[in-house]
Amino acid sequence: MATFLRRGWFRYSKLGRKRRNKQVWRRPSGRDNKMREKRRGYPVVVSIGYGTKKQERGLIENKKPVKIMNLNDLQKMKKDEIGIIGKVGKRKIMEIAKVAEEKKIRISNLNTKKLLKKESRKKKNNGEIKNESK
Repeated sequence: MATFLRRGWFRYSKLGRKRRNKQVWRRPSGRDNKMREKRRGYPVVVSIGYGTKKQERGLIENKKPVKIMNLNDLQKMKKDEIGIIGKVGKRKIMEIAKVAEEKKIRISNLNTKKLLKKESRKKKNNGEIKNESK
């Protein structure tokens, strides 16, 4: 699927340069705007045909996702339900990821395997640094 970025996002930090969460889509509306004219060689503009596949859309539509804010919410979930982590801190996300991996619960907005692997690598490197300093 195409990523839709605002025109000129690379110029200014306030539009998302080095800040992924600020890269918000805005429709190009200028008179001479090449992106608005959908010219070749310019970033893609939001339009029909770039939507997600019907099979992927059905996964979330058929099973209503459950918002996870803490471990209690995760323990209430069943195995076939899909979870979405709410706005929580990194430590709590790590705890939720560990339990979700054990219970084999799918979290749509988090890759639990990748996160746990990255964290274990980080702990391993920190342990080596501490041992060298002693």
